[in-house]
Amino acid sequence: MERLPRGRHGLPRQFVIQNQRERLLAALAECLYKRGYESTTVAAIGKCAAVSKSDFYKHFESKEDCFLAAYEDSVARVRREVLAACDRRQRWESRVLGALEALLDLFAAEPALARLLLVEGLRAGRGVYDRYQDALQSFVPYLRDGAPTPADGAPPPPETDEAVVGGVAALLARRALADELEQLPNFLPQIGEFVLTPYLGAAEARRIISDR
Repeated sequence: MERLPRGRHGLPRQFVIQNQRERLLAALAECLYKRGYESTTVAAIGKCAAVSKSDFYKHFESKEDCFLAAYEDSVARVRREVLAACDRRQRWESRVLGALEALLDLFAAEPALARLLLVEGLRAGRGVYDRYQDALQSFVPYLRDGAPTPADGAPPPPETDEAVVGGVAALLARRALADELEQLPNFLPQIGEFVLTPYLGAAEARRIISDR
């Protein structure tokens, strides 16, 4: 986030407050990326955001409170990016691959965001872990919506959708831990096949990926 000019600037107070908050959230993600959750302090967040400690506490009660706000904002942003990439006029498999491509591109471009969601969120305590599970569950209906019915007429059980979404998160977290986030766009064929196979079969999933 861009810092505000020093001294008198004539900007509306509400704008200043919102700008400070957004800078603090962005600074938290950056500190987590460089230091990890345990080593990130309120002082470090404030310094990175160029916001005083007293102003930090006008926005958040604690580091944990700031983290939860950043986490919720990040989940909402990922959801917007993914859904924006899903053209309802396309076939289900094209929508799924478009959503995956948008997700991989976002995480590759913003590794601090990716680590906040995929890694640090699991280290920040039970409350955040529950939010992590809720976030994963929130994507399940989008995956199921429009999924094709197999030739035998028996769709995969609902647990399949949960397993696929959770599996994608686990695969991406592994890449984040290995500092391979910049390479994520190259991972689209493998992760795309992983997602499509339970619904289309391995051969058809490979064909769609190769024809894309």
